[in-house]
Amino acid sequence: MRILYTISILSILLFSCKNETKQVQKEESKPITTTEKIANKYGFKQFKNIKEIAFTFNVDRDSSHYQRSWIWKPKSNDVTLITAKDTITYNRKSIDSTSIKADQGFINDKFWLLTPFQLMWDKSATISKVVKAKAPISKLETNKITITYPNNGGYTPGDAYDFYFNDNYLITEWVYREGNKKEASLITTFENHKDFNGIKIALEHKQADVNWNLNFTDIKVTTE
Repeated sequence: MRILYTISILSILLFSCKNETKQVQKEESKPITTTEKIANKYGFKQFKNIKEIAFTFNVDRDSSHYQRSWIWKPKSNDVTLITAKDTITYNRKSIDSTSIKADQGFINDKFWLLTPFQLMWDKSATISKVVKAKAPISKLETNKITITYPNNGGYTPGDAYDFYFNDNYLITEWVYREGNKKEASLITTFENHKDFNGIKIALEHKQADVNWNLNFTDIKVTTE
């Protein structure tokens, strides 16, 4: 009986090991998508270790300057907005009439800050195949992928973004098309990439032939 029992246990263990091996092989053989490659270039795998992100969103045009600062705790989804006039703290799991305007601003600013990660987070969006195309500002031939949002849900439904990226999966320019229109609503560069605790961020976004610069300052990424 003891021999039969031992054989039985060994069979179970061997079966379990085979299943685990197959699972590992399956995961290893799964091809990495273009969106994953772009996101990983910017440190997407490190995001799970982030405890807090603080940043200031700035827009400079000619002599005018606008800014607002944020503190975001991704794990709890607590958000704090800091402006010259007010400080608002809320949780994204319970947005109400007093926090919805602040949250709209946060979604916009966070989208600019962590654009590459949105390619992974926005599961409802449609991602196109990669094509070769001429970047609108530099006029250089590069890679292009388009993300299109559904017509319902979110603060800006139906919008589309064309991402231009090099062979190292670094984004160089993008085009925002409101409501997925053919003509561009906004075209900017992705410049001055810097690393913050494993998260790569483009600090500046400029338009062509316009004294306009959307940029980030006071960035602090705290990890666990």
